[in-house]
Order: sequence, then structure tokens, then C-alpha cells
Amino acid sequence: MDPSVPPTATPRSARAWLPGLVLVAAIFLAYARVWHAGFIWDDDDHLTRNPCIVGPLGFGAIWTSAKAVYYPLVLTSFWVQHAIWGLNPLPYHVVDVALHAVCAVLLWRVLRQMNVPGAWLGAALWALHPVQVESAAWITEQKNTQSGVFYLLAILFCLRWIEARNAVIDSGGQLQPRFPRSRNYGMALLCATLAILSKSSTVMLPVVLGLCWWWVDRRWRWSQVVWLAPFAMVSGAASAWTVWEQKYGHNALGAEWSQTWAQRAVIAGKDIWFYLWKLAWPHPLTFIYPQWNTDATRVVAWVPLICAGGALFLLWRGRDGKLRPVFFAAVYFVVSLFPVLSFFNVYFFRYSFVGDHFQYLASMGPLALAGAGIASACRLGGGESRVLYRVVSAALLLVLGGLTWLQCGVYYNLETLWRATLADNPNAWIAQYNLADVLVKQGHLAEAEEHYRAQLQLLPRSEEGMGNLANVLLMEGRTEEGIAEFEQLLTVDPGSSLAHANLAVALLREGRVNEAIDHAQKAVAFSRHTDEETGEGHNDPTMLRILAQAYARSGRYPDAILAAKMAMQGAQSQSNMPLAAALSRELAIYEAGGKAPH
Repeated sequence: MDPSVPPTATPRSARAWLPGLVLVAAIFLAYARVWHAGFIWDDDDHLTRNPCIVGPLGFGAIWTSAKAVYYPLVLTSFWVQHAIWGLNPLPYHVVDVALHAVCAVLLWRVLRQMNVPGAWLGAALWALHPVQVESAAWITEQKNTQSGVFYLLAILFCLRWIEARNAVIDSGGQLQPRFPRSRNYGMALLCATLAILSKSSTVMLPVVLGLCWWWVDRRWRWSQVVWLAPFAMVSGAASAWTVWEQKYGHNALGAEWSQTWAQRAVIAGKDIWFYLWKLAWPHPLTFIYPQWNTDATRVVAWVPLICAGGALFLLWRGRDGKLRPVFFAAVYFVVSLFPVLSFFNVYFFRYSFVGDHFQYLASMGPLALAGAGIASACRLGGGESRVLYRVVSAALLLVLGGLTWLQCGVYYNLETLWRATLADNPNAWIAQYNLADVLVKQGHLAEAEEHYRAQLQLLPRSEEGMGNLANVLLMEGRTEEGIAEFEQLLTVDPGSSLAHANLAVALLREGRVNEAIDHAQKAVAFSRHTDEETGEGHNDPTMLRILAQAYARSGRYPDAILAAKMAMQGAQSQSNMPLAAALSRELAIYEAGGKAPH
């Protein structure tokens, strides 16, 4: 790569875009299996059960409440898509893959703008690499593909602005360090803001733009900071909000995120090499990778970080020579990964410190370098270099495309996702738990019980696992075992309203009415919450319904009527019409003294 050589002029004919169309076609072919896929993990929180999209809150809450988390522009996109095609998963997958394809074309144009050899191959290697499947086949990660579009547009517009600025300076003109009015600069700043509103991990964009500027000019001037300052201000605000939201909105606090700074540094060193290795050898690719146990007191634990730091230092020493492209790619890679290198609390780290979707943008650097290296090496082959380049490129892309096609099958539905995860990582407790949930819905209770027990082996004090295991035992008719499991759960969390409620139901089934009333009353008390806006207290209507049923079983119909009326009011206030209708029927029975009305 030699940025001192002017970029090749781009023909205005349609033929100039033919490689881009080929790239798009290859991506859609490689992702063909996705068209039959459904919704999977987290799609419910972001889309199918998000109150801003399918619930009562509506569009306004996306931009005015924490329900949009920190992806308001992606939630806006989901809102628009839902208004057009509802909850049919196919169009969402088409949009996700289309955005990924747009990213690939934009990456190709960015690399051309930077005069990188093998620009198209670099973009194709990135787009067809199976590590990207987690982003392009998982609807929730539309935040990656959408933010990627704006991220690359910001870089492209900024590079064009730098080119125009340099042309003015080279012609003898002067540019004052004031806020610019260039259209390209303004578009770059706008796209950077849209990228951050789509996904906050793009906050490293100001550093990336500075790196690209260094590449084009072959040196760094501190006066450039003035031009990058507006980008940094937007990123700084988004970073502060994201760190706060992950900690207090997502509750990324507690033992899973209690690592010391030394441990976080050790994890960061392992992260860098892990991600690089997955690009070089993408097997196996796992939705939830094994969680690392990090002992920062062992000298050997620091080896990955020391090696990474040493490699960056050596590349920095050779940054003005032949190692310049490698230095650029390495710094870009590490800088882009920085937000997910364990220095900040991220909720996903509860399951694993690494994930394929975390390197969606970062992987552009090493894979573009690989494309440039292949192109440069083939040029040394003399007259047959073009044929060699095409053969090597075609072979690589066929292999990567085939691996991508195979990997897409993992994301077909929840069952395929969690079974594939457990095949590679049987210690993934979240996969054991979620697969058990799927099996319960399918009616495979015995197998579900096995997976709940496996989860509890890995996470012994899991309240959700203990509660769900107890429910499975009840569904299998093993009531006494289910009751014992709920009682064990209450020794772990005496204030669990759900455990008290489920235990009350189980006790009613056994005819232990007085005990059921006691636990139903506790369920109501522990589920009571205060409205933040009005300061009024509210009871959970489901818990009140169980209490009403327990009262009715004991013949205390006035108490049952009162509890049922309160439950119905709560259900109506929550717009839960099915629950309100069921309560209305039950209330009529209670008012008739336990007899069904004629």
C-alpha cells in the first residue's frame, strides 16, 4: 500500500460498479439459508416483545425512555419495519443481510479511496468470512450491520474531505482551523452520529479517522485534532452514557463483573489473540465461548498482553517503512476492539468475555491487510500474476463462502442455536438453561429436566433454573419433588415472589390450602412495586389472581372477590385483556359462592 500514489480515477460508467454487484450477489448466495430462519435469543427484548415496538409505549418511548437501551436508531428501524411487515422474520433477515452487503461495498470503496491494493478482495474476505454470520444472521445484531453502514460512510466522507483539503493546501491555499462548512465534512460528522446512535461501540471512530488521516498524509499533525474534536465530543457523550447504562440499566454489576484491573488487562491480552486467531482459523465458531478463569498472579497469564504490546511497539518502530500497512491494520484492530476488551462492564461478559459479533468492525483491518498482501504477492509473479490472483482469490472466497453457508444453519432457530453451542461448549450454562426452555415448550419434559439439572450443576444457586426445574417436575406429575425444589429455592431467595406464587399453586394442587394462602400472600407482598412517576404502589395482578384462587378454595369468598377485583383492575391498567377476561369469569364464580353462573 502506498498512499503517496494518487488513487485511480473511478470511471463513471456502470461497469465500475460491476465488482460491487458481484460482491452483493456472493453475499446473498452465501447467506441463502438465513431466509428460512426465525427469531432467536434477544430478538424478543429488541423486537418481538419490546414495548416500544409491539407494546403500549410506542415510537416516542424509543427516544424518551430507557426501553430503547442505547440503540435508539436501530429500535427506530425495527419500529418502521414492524409497521410494514409485522413479525414475519424473513424481511428482517433480508434487511440485515442487505445492510451487511452495503457495508461490504462501502468497505471496498473506502479501501480504494485509500489506494489499498486488492481493495475488492479485502472487502470480499471480510464480507464472506464466517465470523460475520453472528452479526448478519442474528436479527438483534442489525445494530452491527446498520451502524457499520454509517461508520463506513463517515470514513468515506472524511477521506474525501481530507483529499479536497489537501488539494487546496497543495495549490497554495490556506485552511483556517475553524469549524468547516465542507459538505463532505458535515456528512462525515452526521454519519458518525448516526453510527453511534445505532451502536455505541462505534465510539472509537474519531481515533479511526485520525489513523486514516495519518495513512493518507503519511504523518500526523496536532492541528488535525481541531477537526476531529467534534467527532470526539459525540463519542465521549455516547461512551459515558453507555458505561452508565450497562452498569445500572443492564445491571452489569456483581460477581460476574468484579474483576480487578490486573485481571481485566490479562483478559484484554487474551481477547486480542483470540479474535485474530478466529480470523485466521474460523473453527469452531461458537455462539457462547467458554468463560476464562483468569489468575493475574501467574506470570504466564500476562504473556498474551506482553506479546501484543511488544508486537505493536515493533510495528510502531517500522511505521514509516515496509511495516506501515501492518502497523495500520494492527492499530486499527486493537483500537476498534477496545470497547469490548473487558476494561468496561458489558452484560454479555456474564456468559463469555468474547463473541464473534464484537469484532464485526475490527476484523476489517486484518482481512483488508490479507487482501492487500495477496494482491501484492501475486503481482510479483510476472505476466501470469493476474491469473494467479484470480485463482487464489476465487479459492479463498469459495472456502469462506461455504463456511458461511454452513454457519448460517446454526441460526435457524433457538433449538439449533443452543444445541450447536452445547456441542462446542457444554459448560455454557445459559445454553443449558435456554435449550431446556425450548424443550419445555415442545413438551419434551424429561430432556428439559436434564438440561435444567445440567445448568444447576454449572450455576448451583440459579433462581431461574431452580424455579423452572420445579415447574417441570410439577408438569411431570411429581408434585412433592416440585414442592421440595421450590422450598429449596426459597432458602436461596426468601423474597422471590415468583417462587412463592408457584409454590402456592403446587400446594393448592395437593390440597394444602392454608399453606398455599400463606405463600400467595407473600407473593403479593414481595411483588408490590412503586410507580416512579406517580409514587403509587401496585400489586402484580397474576399474584393477586393466585391469592384469590387460594381464598376461594378455602371458602373465603369475600376475600377472593376483593383480591380478584384488585387483580382485574391491575390487568386492565396494564392492557392485559386476556388476563382481565379470565379474572372476570372467575370473579363471577366467586360472587356466586363458588358456583358457575348460569
